[in-house]
Amino acid sequence: MIAVAVGLVLVAVAIAISARWRLGISRELAVAAVRALLQLLAVALVIQAIFEHLGAASVFVLGMLGIAAWTASRRMSSVPRALAVSLASIGAAAGVTLTVLFAVGAFPLTPRYVIPTAGIIIGGAMSCVSLVGIRLADDLADKRGDIEARLALGVSVAEAVRPWARRSVVTSLVPALDQTKNVGLVSLPGAFVGMLLGGASPMEAAQVQLTVLLALLGTEALAAVIAAAYITGLVTLPGERLRRLA
Repeated sequence: MIAVAVGLVLVAVAIAISARWRLGISRELAVAAVRALLQLLAVALVIQAIFEHLGAASVFVLGMLGIAAWTASRRMSSVPRALAVSLASIGAAAGVTLTVLFAVGAFPLTPRYVIPTAGIIIGGAMSCVSLVGIRLADDLADKRGDIEARLALGVSVAEAVRPWARRSVVTSLVPALDQTKNVGLVSLPGAFVGMLLGGASPMEAAQVQLTVLLALLGTEALAAVIAAAYITGLVTLPGERLRRLA
C-alpha cells in the first residue's frame, strides 16, 4: 500500500501543477486516479473469484468488450451508430487475435492467461477505434467541400472519402507503431516488467511481451480498418451522397 500512496502523492502533484497553470484538468486527474484505484481493487476481487472458471472468465471478457465499445463510442459522438461501430470493430479484431493466440497454443487456455491477454488486446483496439472515429469524423466535417467536389466528378463516396479514411487509420496506429519500434529502448512494457517482478527470466518475459506486442499491433491495424470502413458505409447515402455529421 506504500507504493499506491506514493502514486497518489504524485497524482496530487500533477493536480497542483494543473491548478497552477490553469490547465482545466484538475478534476479529471482526480477522478481518473480515484476511478483507477476503485476499479482495479474491484477487478482484483472479481478476478480472484473467477480465476478457476473458464466460463466465468469468458463472461468477464465479454463485459470488458462491452465497456470498451461504450467508452470508444462516447469519444466519437458525432459518428452515426457509434456504439455499433465500436462494438463491431473492437469485437471482430480482438476476437480474431484471441482465437489465433489460444488456438495455436501461444498461451494456455486458462482464466489466468485469458483475462489479462484479452484486457490488453481489447484495450488497445478500443484506443485505436476511438482515434479513428474522432479523426475521420473531424475530417468529414472539415473537408466536406473537398469530398463533395470529388463526388461531383462522379466517384463513389467510398472513393471520395478514402484519403481521409486512410489518414485516420495511419494516425490511430502511430502510438502502437512507436511503442513497438522503441520497446526496450525507451520503455519496458507492463507485461515484461510484471513477469520480471513475478520471478520469470528476462528471456521468458521478453518472449511473452513480444507475442503480446505484435498481436496488439495486428489487432489495432485490423480494428482501425474495420472502423474506417464501417464509418464510410454509414456516411454513404443512396445515390452516392454524403451524410452530414452532427
